Amino acid sequence: MTIETDLPDATAGLPSGPAAAPALPVLQQQRGHAFTRILGIGAARGENAVPNEDLVGPIDSSDEWIRQRTGIVTRARAGADVGAVDLAEAASREALAKAGITADQLGVVLISTVTNTVATPSMASLLAERIGATPAAAYDISAACAGYAYGIAQADSFVKSGVADYVLVVGAEKLSDIVDPTDRSISFLLGDGAGAAVVGPSDTPGIAPTVWGSDGSKWDAIRMTSTFSEWRSGGEQPTIRQEGQTVFRWAVWEMVKVAQRALDAAGVTADQLAAFVPHQANMRIIDEFAKQLGIPERVVIGRDITTTGNTSAASIPLATHRLLEEHPDLHGGLALQIGFGAGLVFGAQVVVLP
Repeated sequence: MTIETDLPDATAGLPSGPAAAPALPVLQQQRGHAFTRILGIGAARGENAVPNEDLVGPIDSSDEWIRQRTGIVTRARAGADVGAVDLAEAASREALAKAGITADQLGVVLISTVTNTVATPSMASLLAERIGATPAAAYDISAACAGYAYGIAQADSFVKSGVADYVLVVGAEKLSDIVDPTDRSISFLLGDGAGAAVVGPSDTPGIAPTVWGSDGSKWDAIRMTSTFSEWRSGGEQPTIRQEGQTVFRWAVWEMVKVAQRALDAAGVTADQLAAFVPHQANMRIIDEFAKQLGIPERVVIGRDITTTGNTSAASIPLATHRLLEEHPDLHGGLALQIGFGAGLVFGAQVVVLP
């Protein structure tokens, strides 16, 4: 009796006879858990609340102008002695505690950030050492405001494939380090903070398929003002800028399509959501999103931008953390989250709230 398998014949195509090469062994592959979910979320914000009045002078603006255009009343910013990794550590420790696991159980540590203070080594490797996750794999993700959604997508695949049982996903930014206080395009939007999530195995599906991608044709819509080589040659320190109208139109009209695709991929409709957590870019964008998607009034919408500001990769987990604190009944409900930003890049998925 022969037993047929669906494994390829490792000797197919090899010469036969005395000089034939030895048969190749069949490689083993890891198999992980069938389902995943977010087990716990933590947050840390810059300790200083910076109201609009403190920023309007250099940009020749007003508190009313900023509120009308962005919905921001105040933003959280960290002091000079606090780095993005410090915020990441605080958020990660809370996420681990809420997930009920210890750092040595982590197989991978991911940090989504654009504000690491050095080009290398990664912020993630330092965080892993600080929290006691060594020797977990650790690396940074550079996907700007979509970075957290990218991290959740990767964590989901790692747990399912058997690469790790538990993955720490962090969005951490200290954007106040890269702003020009005289810039009217984005400087007044930005805050500092970190949000962390632990992804692990689940008995039921907790993370739906991710819809993600990029549009490099708008690569310079959100950009740094100069390169490091130009700075070394005597230029000004690079700071961040954006083409506001280009980004607004892209976010409102194109990202709504992505959000709908994420709902379709999850097999759910907007009226089945408990929460909607878009990247905290601008309150007008958030409101238009909700309108275009037909989000029912009963669905809780993340509006953390009002008092935290735009924290790029940290904004979705920070907004989620606040929603869960203010609305404990959301635990176990479905949330649509979508990030979009510099690149231009985007990522969205429906998740079960921890």
